Amino acid sequence: MSVESSAMSGRLSTSEHRISIALAALMATQALLGVLASEAYRDVAWIKATWFGNDLVTLLIAVPLLIGAMWSASRGSIRGRLVWLGVLGYAVYNYTYYVLGAALNVFFAIYVATFVVAIASLIIGLVGTDATSVAKAFSVRTPARILGGYYVFVATSLSVVWLGTWAAYVFAGRPTPVETEAFHLVAALDMTLMVPALVTGGVLLWHRRPWGYLIAAVGGIQASLYLLVLSVNSGVAISRGLVAAPGELPIWGTLLALTFVATAWLLYSCDAPNKRINPSRTGLSY
Repeated sequence: MSVESSAMSGRLSTSEHRISIALAALMATQALLGVLASEAYRDVAWIKATWFGNDLVTLLIAVPLLIGAMWSASRGSIRGRLVWLGVLGYAVYNYTYYVLGAALNVFFAIYVATFVVAIASLIIGLVGTDATSVAKAFSVRTPARILGGYYVFVATSLSVVWLGTWAAYVFAGRPTPVETEAFHLVAALDMTLMVPALVTGGVLLWHRRPWGYLIAAVGGIQASLYLLVLSVNSGVAISRGLVAAPGELPIWGTLLALTFVATAWLLYSCDAPNKRINPSRTGLSY
């Protein structure tokens, strides 16, 4: 299948399919080894707990979702293609943490390999996706302003929290919630990867631009998966006696529920028959 035809239909090209299979295999291998050989992690106890939660979500949710999205996209579903791209976004974001944040251990080579393949997969996938065709697959009843506004709100809230904590540490001498290096990594990745995706997707979706549907869906899926990771990690920390209940679970659990509903709502509006789409009504700009 040509890149052009796959972009128009939602189907994965041969190169997209092959590199995604390689990525799924790497993710499954890394996560399984992390769960079964967690003693190989050389970090402090609370960070080891976060790797366990990450590995568990990757193994039980992200990898099956990636494979299912590939199958759906192979049948021509644009919704499936969006989910596929969203999981690729999660893989890039997630493995940035492993490459930059995990203490050097026996898994380092597989972290690097998975990270590189994830980046290559996302680039190939985005290049092979026609945003205009994606936008045409959405129903005229898609609540673009509600969903776009929500994504911008989440991104803005994250920015306020991270910048406020940074300012309090630098200018007022207040401690960061976790070790300074760990806070630095989390805040930096959120501010450079998560926030730009949600703001860009949210603003473009608000204005019903073709790329808005694509970026908002991918950012929403990526954010939902990682909020699930944070929720699971909160539960793991409580179960291991690292923090007192309820810990951060109410915060991440609430954000997970809201972001999941918003993203599910957006995806539900996709794959509408093209005959229902009227560019003059949707405000799409081609």
